[in-house]
Amino acid sequence: MKIKAAVVEKMGDPFVIKDDIDLHEVGPTDVQVHMVASGICHSDEAIRKGDASLGYPVILGHEGAGIIEKVGSEVQNLKPGDHVVMAFYADGLCDKCLQGIPTQCRNYAKYNLSGTRFDGDDHFQENGKHISDMFNQSSFTTTIVTNERNCVKVDKDVDLRKAGPLGCGYITGSGTVFNTLKPRPGQTIAVFGTGAVGLAAMMAGKISGCTKVIAVDIVPSRLKLAKELGATDAINSKEEDPVKKIQELTDGYGVDYTVDTTGLPAVMKQAIDALAQGGTEAAIAVTPHNLEFSTWNDLCTSDRKIIGVNMVDAIPQIDVPRLLKFNKLGMFDYQKTEKFYDFEDINEANHASVIGETIKPVLIIDKDYKPGE
Repeated sequence: MKIKAAVVEKMGDPFVIKDDIDLHEVGPTDVQVHMVASGICHSDEAIRKGDASLGYPVILGHEGAGIIEKVGSEVQNLKPGDHVVMAFYADGLCDKCLQGIPTQCRNYAKYNLSGTRFDGDDHFQENGKHISDMFNQSSFTTTIVTNERNCVKVDKDVDLRKAGPLGCGYITGSGTVFNTLKPRPGQTIAVFGTGAVGLAAMMAGKISGCTKVIAVDIVPSRLKLAKELGATDAINSKEEDPVKKIQELTDGYGVDYTVDTTGLPAVMKQAIDALAQGGTEAAIAVTPHNLEFSTWNDLCTSDRKIIGVNMVDAIPQIDVPRLLKFNKLGMFDYQKTEKFYDFEDINEANHASVIGETIKPVLIIDKDYKPGE
């Protein structure tokens, strides 16, 4: 089957949309999904420019949403016509999956970051030559074939144009708080970087009952949006020292939790320094940078912790519906971060994300889709 897809030919190249890409046939546990839309994530950009690599050429995208067209003979929980949000793949069989931690699947890297299908075949080829995929799917396409375990079924009244980023960006930010940090009501949190991931973490902090939810950024419009979405305080770190301001806002103690979404060494260090005694920083950015700190002064004497987070202990089939419920209650208004772009304008959309002009670009792949149908 021939499909249209956005291809990155070599490291650092722009996206090129091609209509001659061969798609793998539907296997026994696969589903074929007609793509409606896909968010652009900073992880896509990291791979495009070479901070991480799946091999080139590559088709990126992993924040897709669409409608199932076909299912394999062994698929049990999905059928043609179902609406789905895409997520990562976990085998469901290893000890970590059986403990309910699919993000720590023993074969996570093999299945999601090898550039091939879970069974080792090519998802995509052009003229018989291999093209790498991402997350056992790749959503910068008009159609994908992926495993049923990559899919989260959602109600048909959910607007698929807006839902794709729930499978990565929004679940990463919110899950860092809900699943990993787990703040108790009355505790405090500061989020460094108010992109889609940071704002999702911030909203989750508010939902969790944190009495101080502090947003830190250098872009006034983002800080304004953070306040609209529930931040108790907003700090422009270009204009004032965020560590001193956070201490001022917390009676000199610092916050119980910080989340860094920037991956910038100076900011990651500020996120440590802003912690109260016994506090925890979650570092969740995909970054080529290293963080330097004093184990004795920054961690041991203050009993602080730094943790890395990979997909935030999420179970997408549970966490995505939870976010949609919060959204319906007016508690997780993620749509305010999104801006639509035509699929053909993918390079413009990606650039807008890189320079911070757009918080969450969403590519509209099927322009004829109508929500609720």
